[in-house]
Amino acid sequence: MKYKAVIFDLDGVICYTDRYHYLAWKQIADREGIYFDESINDRLRGVSRMQSLGIILEKADRTYSEEEKRRLAEEKNQAYREFLVQMTPGDLPEEVKKVLQTLKKAKIQMAIGSSSRNTKLILKQIGLENFFDAVSDGTNITHSKPDPEVFVKAAAMLNLPPKDCVVVEDAGTGVEAAYLGGFASVGIGEAARAPKVTYPLRSIGGLPAILFQE
Repeated sequence: MKYKAVIFDLDGVICYTDRYHYLAWKQIADREGIYFDESINDRLRGVSRMQSLGIILEKADRTYSEEEKRRLAEEKNQAYREFLVQMTPGDLPEEVKKVLQTLKKAKIQMAIGSSSRNTKLILKQIGLENFFDAVSDGTNITHSKPDPEVFVKAAAMLNLPPKDCVVVEDAGTGVEAAYLGGFASVGIGEAARAPKVTYPLRSIGGLPAILFQE
């Protein structure tokens, strides 16, 4: 087997919380009188909360202080978490569930590498709280993607070098992070078109074929 472990991004790979991010940011933007739509939201994929806020405030008609930015970011996170607690194991797609079960049966190590600080809450809600061998997320990193820190730390938790791990991502910034960290990458969705992607896939269902090839 070419790789000993898989490091999964969370949002857009294991489950889909993009809509909740959008709705939470939309609440903030509408209240502040800032224009915000789906195209702006697309720019927030794989970006930290404060960086996302910075992108949204590009449309603001005034300058916000650092304290105001911190408050807005916290308010957005609270709104987002209120959406997250509505998630259930039914929000885990069947295709993803099948892939995870196949890899578990093959004894391939699996980790999460996500910039989200809500990773553990999401995993609990969808029934995967204790499923992964390691979880590296926004609570233990200082740099967001495309910095490779979150993947490097996940590999270290698995006691494996980057060359023995493959990263699964749905965002170009995640593919870039994998490349910079010395990891191979599987790109699904938007990430399948990223210049540095190792294995472009239409969907996560094709992952086992990559892992089991000689």
